[in-house]
Amino acid sequence: MGEWAGLDVEAFDTDRAVVALTFDGGASDAALASILGTLREEGVPATFFVTGDFARAYPGGVTAIARAGHPVGNHSDTHVSFPDSTNAEIHDELVRADGAISALTGRATAPLFRFPFGDRTPLDIEVVNDEGYVPIRWTVDTLGWQGTSGGITTDVVRDRVRDTARPGQVVLMHVGAHPEDGSTLDADALPGMIADLRALGYGFTTVPRLLAEGR
Repeated sequence: MGEWAGLDVEAFDTDRAVVALTFDGGASDAALASILGTLREEGVPATFFVTGDFARAYPGGVTAIARAGHPVGNHSDTHVSFPDSTNAEIHDELVRADGAISALTGRATAPLFRFPFGDRTPLDIEVVNDEGYVPIRWTVDTLGWQGTSGGITTDVVRDRVRDTARPGQVVLMHVGAHPEDGSTLDADALPGMIADLRALGYGFTTVPRLLAEGR
């Protein structure tokens, strides 16, 4: 674990003008096809974090992510609150999720992990580290998950990413639709977001590549 021990990584210290787009999958897969299509058309890599429940519900989607060459990390098995879980329960969440995901991708999820809800304690980070994972947080949350009913628009999503752009930025997005209004703002904003970042001189990379470069 070395230099990453004890951290929930919010951004990477790099001199390269690169951004890591990340997508969480824990509920629906409503926008996954659109997201994968945009990434393919734009030649942009991304990193996905999915739950075991998501992998079991949408095996074809997880397989499609992996076949497109995007790394797939562990987002727990059932999206429970880790601060409210015992160490043993956390261990089981990680193991079950990895089993479901790796069976589809052919690759272990470690060291890629993201806490459900972003909730964690220093002890939770230690437990996750002991299981071989580096928790990956985010530099900016697009808030696309709040949907149009939450007052968010594609312009808001794009502005939030553009206004916080920095080398090593980690962008949090989601592959599902808002459960009530059905909006898929992250997917809808993605082409414009990519264009915005490129206009600022940024390229795109994955979390594993940034981890390999070190802090």
